[in-house]
Amino acid sequence: MAFIKRYLIPRLIQYFLVIFLGITAVFLIPRLSPSDPVQHTISQLRAMGSWLDPATMDDFMDDLTEMYGLEGSTLDQYGKLWVRLFHGDFGVSFFQFPTPVSQLIATALPWTAGLLLVTTALSWTIGNFVGGLAGYFARKRWSRILDTTAMIVRPLPYYILAFALLVLLAYVVRWFPVSGGTDIGRKVGFNWPFIKDVLRHSFLPALSLVLLGGAVNFQTMKLIVQNVNSEDFVQYAKLGGVKEGRIVTRYVLRNAWMPQITGLALSFGQVFSGALITEIVFSYPGLGSLLYNAIITGDYNLIMGITLLSIVGITTAILVIDLLYPLFDPRVRYV
Repeated sequence: MAFIKRYLIPRLIQYFLVIFLGITAVFLIPRLSPSDPVQHTISQLRAMGSWLDPATMDDFMDDLTEMYGLEGSTLDQYGKLWVRLFHGDFGVSFFQFPTPVSQLIATALPWTAGLLLVTTALSWTIGNFVGGLAGYFARKRWSRILDTTAMIVRPLPYYILAFALLVLLAYVVRWFPVSGGTDIGRKVGFNWPFIKDVLRHSFLPALSLVLLGGAVNFQTMKLIVQNVNSEDFVQYAKLGGVKEGRIVTRYVLRNAWMPQITGLALSFGQVFSGALITEIVFSYPGLGSLLYNAIITGDYNLIMGITLLSIVGITTAILVIDLLYPLFDPRVRYV
């Protein structure tokens, strides 16, 4: 009972409060923008040569406003939003009408989830392990070279590194495809040709995310290890003749991993936003490209659906790590 009252309930309150505020913010921000999905649809029709008399145009605009769920005041729309969300209905997409938003998200989500999970796992594991070794052997030449490289890579924005890799490896040497998730006409299936094609197209987006994420984890882990290495229990182990390999793994790295687990939870938002930006650069068929098109066309429903998914996903991941953290670090107690 003490765990539920003092640890679980406060975190669940924070969890639902963040989701509530996030949904409210995402509802209001698009409606404050100058983009109007109804006018955008009419502009597209006019660009294709369609013409309607003023009376018919007014009726058509009223029909579009009703179909898009934009009738009534902002408060009315906000109330209807929560009713739809509780029923799992995100509405239809404006720029791909009448395709449901949930269908578009379901198509793009596996691409982003696969890219995000793999790159996060690789950058966190490799960056922390190599950074831990570099921190322990800080005077070695290879450690200083890696540290300098990480200092150069870390400040780069996601889109700058992604664009540099795109130009170098896709346009100059042409080792990898320029854009897309697969070759045009490739049939989806669980077979080696399809898997190989997906890996070729996802290599550059994944590489840009792993390099930036790995650089951040490398530098952070190196500083933590250098601090842990100066602790008394490490010095006593060295004086006691404990083998260096055991000191590195059991004394230094084991204690340095703990803050990085918390850092992983706090970095989920940044990693997710970086993945979305990278997808736009490489025209990768994930949530990033879908969100970009939704913003350009003023697709409120699609923006809301993607953002809601990201808010719930990131917040849930942070909550899970927060609840499981005491299992990794015995110094932390639930009560």
